[in-house]
Amino acid sequence: MHGDRVLFIDGEALVIDKPAGLPVDPPRDGSLSLENHLESLRFGFHRWPVAVHRLDRDTSGCLLLARNPKAAARLGQAFERGEVEKRYLAVLDGVPEGESGTIDFPLGKVSTREAGWRMVEDAKGKAARTHWRLLRSEGGRSLVEFRPETGRTHQIRVHAATGLGTPVVGDPVYGRGDPAGMLLHAAGLVVPRGSKEPIRAEAPLPERFGIFA
Repeated sequence: MHGDRVLFIDGEALVIDKPAGLPVDPPRDGSLSLENHLESLRFGFHRWPVAVHRLDRDTSGCLLLARNPKAAARLGQAFERGEVEKRYLAVLDGVPEGESGTIDFPLGKVSTREAGWRMVEDAKGKAARTHWRLLRSEGGRSLVEFRPETGRTHQIRVHAATGLGTPVVGDPVYGRGDPAGMLLHAAGLVVPRGSKEPIRAEAPLPERFGIFA
């Protein structure tokens, strides 16, 4: 992975701009994943860095990696406590009603042999809360900023499709899949570190966002 993908680096962490299509965890089919790039992300350290959180395979943008086990534990706790500020940008298939708001409904996992698994609104599921703001709309699509308070699997994708009625463009599970991929991007990340300066990273919108980039 080229150095121009590195958005932030210091002695305990780095943030990379993960490309869409690259899974964080090794897939069962043995295809390439983040693991195949960790050697190039050592930057002089003996250890490979480890991912502190996850992004879906088709989501691009800010991914935090820890450069030692103590940092991994400490940064992971910041995510678990909900202290991390995350900002996503997505192009939605349609234009949501209103200019901004909060989507707040719990999510649970369902699975069928035919369709595989997906996340759905589930009163018995885990709490999920997302703030959203419409940035612009054009040609029946809209660019929306999402700031999730929680970090549930597929949270923004389900909240966009079910909560707003406008799925993420190219979402193969909750919308209409597209060969060009899914237009969801982790654009910003702020991770507090106590008395140390917080980790701050911004990832520019990829070219695949077209007129919205």
